[in-house]
Amino acid sequence: MNFHKEPHTFVGEVNIKVENLERSLDFYQEVIGFKLLEGTDKRATLTVDGIHPLLSLEQPEDVTPKQARTTGLYHFALLLPNRTDLGKILEHFIKLNIQLGSSDHLVSEALYLSDPDGNGIEIYRDRPSSDWKWNGNQVEMTVDPIDARGILAEADGQSWDGLPTGTVMGHIHLHVSDLKSTEEFYGEGLGFDVVSRFGNQALFISTGGYHHHIGLNTWNGVGAPRPAENSVGLNWFTLHFPSEEKRTTIIRQLESIGATIQEQRGKLLTEDPSGNRIYLSL
Repeated sequence: MNFHKEPHTFVGEVNIKVENLERSLDFYQEVIGFKLLEGTDKRATLTVDGIHPLLSLEQPEDVTPKQARTTGLYHFALLLPNRTDLGKILEHFIKLNIQLGSSDHLVSEALYLSDPDGNGIEIYRDRPSSDWKWNGNQVEMTVDPIDARGILAEADGQSWDGLPTGTVMGHIHLHVSDLKSTEEFYGEGLGFDVVSRFGNQALFISTGGYHHHIGLNTWNGVGAPRPAENSVGLNWFTLHFPSEEKRTTIIRQLESIGATIQEQRGKLLTEDPSGNRIYLSL
């Protein structure tokens, strides 16, 4: 499955703010299995393959703990290559006595946990897309118990040695303040298709028929405020477009709905109506 390559639009790097960079680096390397790509005393970039950044961490000046009931990160989601990899990391988490949530979503099997600052993390594997069920343009997803024994059996006693090469940022799930303006921004602006709706509380959107590249919900309350700039949580994430032509089209669409686009650090930055910042990358 190639839902995280051209010609699709997909999430690349996620940048989060943390209270204590050293503590977070220990967690993301020893518990999650990232490798350090580069770092300073206030910032670190993490990778799987030693080349491409997937997650970056920043410790702002005068950082404050994660604010409750605001917009921002619900979780970022790491997609593993296969079920064996999921079994290996599940066994690793069990050995470390990590508190976990889990769900079988029909399209995928997922584990959930939080970092030391309360930033949400999902680690999952996809079932083959040929097994996904669609009702028109809506994909069937649910929240069922996982077959933990079956997943562990896939590992067959193989040792865990970090996130495997081939791990990608599968999707990001965001808290937003309302769904109407959010759907306009991500649909008419960024060109995503709605592939699932959870009542009037959540949307799941993608390109190319993926089950979702982005999740969006109002579970922190309709009208939820933006967090403070120095609060723990999401700083920004990147969206990768397949070509300069496609990105130019998206920029025109964003401008047509009144979204702002600015150049920052040599990159194009926009933000959704809830203040979630997005770099438009190639």
